[in-house]
Amino acid sequence: MLTLNNLSSPKGAHRNTKRIGRGQGSGQGTQAGKGHKGQKARAGGGVRPGFEGGNMPLYLRLPKRGFKNFLFRTNYAEVSLAQLEAKFDGGEVTKEALIEKGLLKGINKRRPVKVLANGELKKKLTFVGIEKFTKAALEAVEKAGGEVKAK
Repeated sequence: MLTLNNLSSPKGAHRNTKRIGRGQGSGQGTQAGKGHKGQKARAGGGVRPGFEGGNMPLYLRLPKRGFKNFLFRTNYAEVSLAQLEAKFDGGEVTKEALIEKGLLKGINKRRPVKVLANGELKKKLTFVGIEKFTKAALEAVEKAGGEVKAK
């Protein structure tokens, strides 16, 4: 029967750590497994990943294909209906009001705002100057009796 006093790890599960640089008797003294001199024997030595000794690295030799949109995409500050329900009692929702209520912080203060349909909206809110809405969020706002106005 297996009890706490006779527990043991399976064979081969535990190995003693190799104590490097602790004298000749350990078998890892003198050069401590680093061979003789050279870049890899020095403290902090070695080359960065992908370095091929001055050759043109593989990741630069291969052709680059496809379109990468990350330079041109628009990042939106996302606000959910649940957050709006919690912070607003009614009235107008503007970017300034979102910042004031603490829903937009840091870099999101400078980004355009997108309203997501996470949660429920029961209050009548008027959105002024908010750039984007998901379809479900727009339906939820209109269902609650709110409206969306452009600037």
